[in-house]
Amino acid sequence: MPAWVSIPVVTRSSLPAAPPAAPLARFQHSVCRWCYGAFALEDLCAAAPGLGLASIELLKMTDFPLLARHGLTCALVDGVPGGIEHGLNRRENHDAIVAFMHEAIPATAAAGHPSIICFSGNRAGQSDTEGLAICAEGLARITPLAEQHGVTVVMELLNSRIDHPDYQCDRTAWGVALCEQVGSPRFKLLYDIYHMQIMEGDLIRTIQTHHRWIGHYHTGGNPGRHELDGTQQEIYYPAVMRAIAATGYTGFVGQEFIPTDAEPLAALGRAVQVCTVGQNSVEPRSAP
Repeated sequence: MPAWVSIPVVTRSSLPAAPPAAPLARFQHSVCRWCYGAFALEDLCAAAPGLGLASIELLKMTDFPLLARHGLTCALVDGVPGGIEHGLNRRENHDAIVAFMHEAIPATAAAGHPSIICFSGNRAGQSDTEGLAICAEGLARITPLAEQHGVTVVMELLNSRIDHPDYQCDRTAWGVALCEQVGSPRFKLLYDIYHMQIMEGDLIRTIQTHHRWIGHYHTGGNPGRHELDGTQQEIYYPAVMRAIAATGYTGFVGQEFIPTDAEPLAALGRAVQVCTVGQNSVEPRSAP
């Protein structure tokens, strides 16, 4: 070896720094009841803890005693009058929605559940500017009570291209503008990952930018709204969940996919694992 060739000495300090470990998620896992309607609610409650679930959501107040017997939470309470299509963007709907919330918010707080869902409603020819202003009017009648009881009212972001034509709260920017106008810490958005992949894409950047306005998350594989680890779906959930964990989110992630597996509860258990950030997390199944 020529004398002029020097061999660098490798020391621990000269090695490249290891990439930072993914933050251990502080969020909890939930499942939407309607996706598992083939199971009796009692049976789904019994199976939930073994699947890593702390909550069954989109239940009504009448289901609270059953959840309590199983030590489970309802991460997102359902039952708002008018449903998805007839929501807060019409003044004629406000009285019924406000009356429901004035019953549901104290009951939800007393049961120890964190959130109640609401919807914008369909446009039906209404401009988005007008719809936003009227939604804010209705929410002004609800959020003081929500603040008093520590319950968060969340409006769901849904796609209007495939599943819910004409739905108004179909873009994150519109939902964020509504949150800013309402100005209450007890009004936030339900960021449905499946729906927003269809409407906008750019999931991780959107979550990073607007996470302060997000009070709940839903999952679902796209296309088809099926399992998160299917070989045909395009959302890479481990990366999305790491992004959510990195924001410091401490709420619930609700599984809202329609299982195609012959063993639906096995599919649900896999989805929870795919969405778990930390040492026990797993990657989706690779294509055969």
